[in-house]
Amino acid sequence: MNQDIHIRPIHDGDWDAVVALEAAAYTDGELSEERAALESRGRVSPGTSFVLEYERRVVGYVLALPYPPYRYPDLSRAEQCARPSRNLHLHDLVIAERLRGSGLGTRLLSHLTETATAGAYERISLVAVGGADTFWAAHGFTAHPEVALPPSYGTDALYMSRAVPEHRSEESKPINDLCHRSPSVAK
Repeated sequence: MNQDIHIRPIHDGDWDAVVALEAAAYTDGELSEERAALESRGRVSPGTSFVLEYERRVVGYVLALPYPPYRYPDLSRAEQCARPSRNLHLHDLVIAERLRGSGLGTRLLSHLTETATAGAYERISLVAVGGADTFWAAHGFTAHPEVALPPSYGTDALYMSRAVPEHRSEESKPINDLCHRSPSVAK
């Protein structure tokens, strides 16, 4: 299985697969987002959003973007730009149902953590939904039940975070305000 797995940045042609995976994971819980909202989260921070390919097919993805600690994206709105923050919010990590439990989610999380370390982020946060808090706790995330979440995240939603391992390079700089990038850099 290892030689058939590739993690890479999301390309324009991947969005149909990402939307299908997201819908399969969240439609029953009424947490599914509009395509424009999903795409916006990947586009504002392309260096921290990835797909996982297995046997040349997209079977998983992670969307993560700089976000202030103890805050989270509005599920009904598209992101306009990345916010300056040393906190990286893991908005969504999905693996195709047939491959869940195979370690691919952990592999994708490890890749994101390495990216966060290289990018000089201090913390990774997320909102656990659908009982996934046990998975996240097993990966070092701590619950913050004091953070109030809107009903759109579901009744069992829980804000969680963990520290990012120490930065490996003095040259690493945190992502700053990406709202002010020049158009040529954004592409």
